[in-house]
Amino acid sequence: MREDVESLDIKDVTANWVNAVVLTRQIEDRIKALADLADTPLFFGRLDYLHTTQEGQRFYIGRRHVHDADGDPMVIDWRAPVSQPFYRASKKDPQDVGLRRRFGYTGGELTAYEDEHLSDPTELERTSRLLQAEIERPRVGPMRDIVATIQPEQDEIVRSDLAGTVCVQGGPGTGKTAVGLHRVAYLLYAHRERLARTGTLVIGPNRSFLHYIEQVLPALGELEVQQATVDDLVAHVEVRGTDEAATAVVKGDARMAEVLRRAVWSHVTMPAEPLMVVRGSRRWRVPAHELEEIVRELTDRDIRYGAAREALPQRVAHAVLVRMEQAGEAPDDRVQNAVARNPAVKALVKECWPAVDPAKLVLRLLGDADFLAEHAAGILDEEEQKLLLWAKPYRSVKSAKWSAADAVLIDEAKDLVERTHSLGHVVLDEAQDLSPMQYRAVGRRCTTGSATVLGDLAQGTTPWATQSWAQALAHLGKPEAVVEELTAGFRVPREVIAYASRLLPHMSPGLAPVESVRENPGSLTIRPSTPASLDADVVAACGEALGHEGSIGLIAADARIAPLAEALAAAGLTPLSPGEETTAESRLTLVPASLAKGLEYDYVVLDEPAAVVDGEPDERTGLRRLYVALTRAVSGLTVVHAAELPEQLAPGSGPVG
Repeated sequence: MREDVESLDIKDVTANWVNAVVLTRQIEDRIKALADLADTPLFFGRLDYLHTTQEGQRFYIGRRHVHDADGDPMVIDWRAPVSQPFYRASKKDPQDVGLRRRFGYTGGELTAYEDEHLSDPTELERTSRLLQAEIERPRVGPMRDIVATIQPEQDEIVRSDLAGTVCVQGGPGTGKTAVGLHRVAYLLYAHRERLARTGTLVIGPNRSFLHYIEQVLPALGELEVQQATVDDLVAHVEVRGTDEAATAVVKGDARMAEVLRRAVWSHVTMPAEPLMVVRGSRRWRVPAHELEEIVRELTDRDIRYGAAREALPQRVAHAVLVRMEQAGEAPDDRVQNAVARNPAVKALVKECWPAVDPAKLVLRLLGDADFLAEHAAGILDEEEQKLLLWAKPYRSVKSAKWSAADAVLIDEAKDLVERTHSLGHVVLDEAQDLSPMQYRAVGRRCTTGSATVLGDLAQGTTPWATQSWAQALAHLGKPEAVVEELTAGFRVPREVIAYASRLLPHMSPGLAPVESVRENPGSLTIRPSTPASLDADVVAACGEALGHEGSIGLIAADARIAPLAEALAAAGLTPLSPGEETTAESRLTLVPASLAKGLEYDYVVLDEPAAVVDGEPDERTGLRRLYVALTRAVSGLTVVHAAELPEQLAPGSGPVG
């Protein structure tokens, strides 16, 4: 298939050089989409139907459609309707499938297969060993697709309709990130033309996370999906400053939207004088009360400030044309446009409806106590207003040390002036950490489209972390979204997730613990140490972990990263940083606890849990950060500590497996 595309000759089919460039780009993208993946087989399953109206009764299922030289299908795309029973058929509901075959591969070569006779009542239902082996396969390199291991409850979310927004609450190891990415791939398959026009976007918490997941969609042949962080979306100014937690909470509060709305529209003033337009030897007068009526009509309409400002000169010009017609003239559109450009009309617009620069507006709000008090009256109390104000106002947009929260405020103000472009579908991962104003920023990017929201309330580690999905979805502008919960864990061993779940009652009461389907005895080791030998014991634990196959993550409180890096270097170990791709030669990554969310490693060494908790501004956030760190392991977790373990981890303090 790739050679067929490479051999295409477009010299005689393009009318001009523009067509040639576009077609060449499309051909290059198609060749990229058909690239061989050395360790990835073209098919991973087979379905034998009992009775089918399809041509033939046997279908091989793979990551993408494959046809032979005659164009006949050899492998069916996993997203096609005929492939759906591969994921959902069971002994109770065989869906006309006689046999489901799973293939096992090593390094891209077929090494095993396993059959299930779904319509045979004498064959007992059992857990697939190949499925289990694929889930537990060592992880080296970026995140992989899960098309061979999608579970029925995951498949329902993946294939949900484009029109609806879906929110997925899922604990560690439930596959929520993979589900979100595969939903994008499915939607691009089912609605390719529409999404090609409107665009798709995956939003992650940080660059390390985006780098980790960036190969999943290309492996499925999808190259056009953009990836960004929330900070990327609102990068209207250079962020050089930081906020205290209390200040960031106020700046991220949804009430700031109304403060900004008031501030933007406060620039509109009513005309106090009549308008006199001179054209040739004639003068046309529009009285002040009529001008005021025009301005009020525009302010009452639900349109952006900038759009109304652009409409104002045309409305005023129309009032002048009415007078011209009453005087017996026959003006046309050209005359109206000329009147709209008249110096007197321009002066009126500048006076009554001045242009608003979003960054300058926020600069004034944060630097002018009187201006802030005027527009925050009845919304923010005095203490909250004091938190917002800079200790020393900046003189210009360029000199200001903007924070990340400030950039979100500027984005809100920008949308009040000019509508933000909407995409067809947005995936928002690790959504529990967003502030209400950040949700609004994301929601603006999908006002006419839909979203897939992914997160875990128990992993909310910001002071403004959302308390409920209902609140978050309301701020996103999608209150009607369906909330799905994934509670079956496929990644974290049962012993590890049970240990981490002891924290749940103390930080997220009422949230159901993950029920891991993976038995892996001996996967959890708690190793006491002393302050003097802690670094050496951590390095030794990393050395032991490197004796296993797969990736190793050393997770520690941010303040502990520098001394641990020195200890590793002294032992001859050079760790990677989060986001750097692991290889067979370099498998150890040193991970600050603040960047661990969303990442996974075959074996994890966790340094000093108490330090992870103490590194956060409050205990609840610290316990949530620890919960994240404890649940990054796929095969084994070793906890090394010199200080006392947090009391919430004591036996009997929470759910146990």
